[in-house]
Amino acid sequence: MRKIALSYQLSAQRERDTLIRNPLMDLLQAVRTEGSISGAARALDLSYRHVWGQLKTWEQTVGQALIVWERGQSAQLTPFADKLLWTERLAQARLAPQIEALRAELERTLALAFDEASHVLSLYASHDDALPLLLDHATTAQLHLDIRFCGSVDAIRALNEGRSVLAGFHVREKPAANSLAAQAYRHLLQPGQHKLIGFARRTQGLIVAPGNPLKIDSLRRAAHWRARFVNRALGTGTRVLLDELLAEAGLAAAQLSGYERNEPSHAAVAQAVASGSADVGLGTEASARKLGLGFVPLAHENYHLVCLKSALDQPAVRALRDLLAAPAWQALLAGVPGCEPQLSGKVLSLREALPWWDLPPRKTKA
Repeated sequence: MRKIALSYQLSAQRERDTLIRNPLMDLLQAVRTEGSISGAARALDLSYRHVWGQLKTWEQTVGQALIVWERGQSAQLTPFADKLLWTERLAQARLAPQIEALRAELERTLALAFDEASHVLSLYASHDDALPLLLDHATTAQLHLDIRFCGSVDAIRALNEGRSVLAGFHVREKPAANSLAAQAYRHLLQPGQHKLIGFARRTQGLIVAPGNPLKIDSLRRAAHWRARFVNRALGTGTRVLLDELLAEAGLAAAQLSGYERNEPSHAAVAQAVASGSADVGLGTEASARKLGLGFVPLAHENYHLVCLKSALDQPAVRALRDLLAAPAWQALLAGVPGCEPQLSGKVLSLREALPWWDLPPRKTKA
């Protein structure tokens, strides 16, 4: 049983799409992608001798062969190395919310130590690929976002219980007044008490293998062919969306093979498909594109930030609103696959953005 030791680095700007780096996994990924030791060395900006020596050293450390060493043949990972790589990548994707929370807590502590003028703003939010990008960009405005990733429902509950100043949740672009989303969020959000802040419009759909070899173009097709599905957990906005889409297609949850299998993030769903342990899952386009996977769009969503009305003019919230409305941030957001600015930074009332409180008044008996 091999043991794990963790560490972290201080830098002016952290690398994007990086959780916890491990040199062995970097080597294996490079060999798998490039198909040769020399190609892996170029990709990692290392010498051939160094990469070859490191792989031999790692083979001794793990006690298993990692590379198929055949003269005249492209380098390939052994079945053990392939399984090791995909398992580690899936574990990191599953742990991404906790890793991001730990990193946010360390960065918050250091921000207060290095710059007493920085604003710190707590945010519980459903995961979106634009949020880590926003976290980095916010430092340009002396704003530190203490982001904790969780399901949409749990995020709003954290706001209502005073554990955060903001919450992030997502809902279909034109949700029906009697939708499952309305049932999930109506009792948590109250007109006059909460205010929405526009953030982004994004696309969710089916994440499939590259080239979509099973030709899965709908949930009905996935159910009919018994494709191995991977789901999100209860309390997440994506689980609510899936149940809505199933109801609209006239499908029962039990008809999806794997409905009961849950992953904690869009990244973990994409990683499960990339590893071959699942055929299809519902998630964001950005998560699919990041791993070179196929994507079948199913729904457009608005991702909102929400706060109490009394918090709108707090300095940190005001700084965030100004940042979201600025062209520099909106240009960055437009670069995220499947995302685009949508009233970013604008204050919205619940009645304007959602239809759930605009129902005609009930007739009273005479």
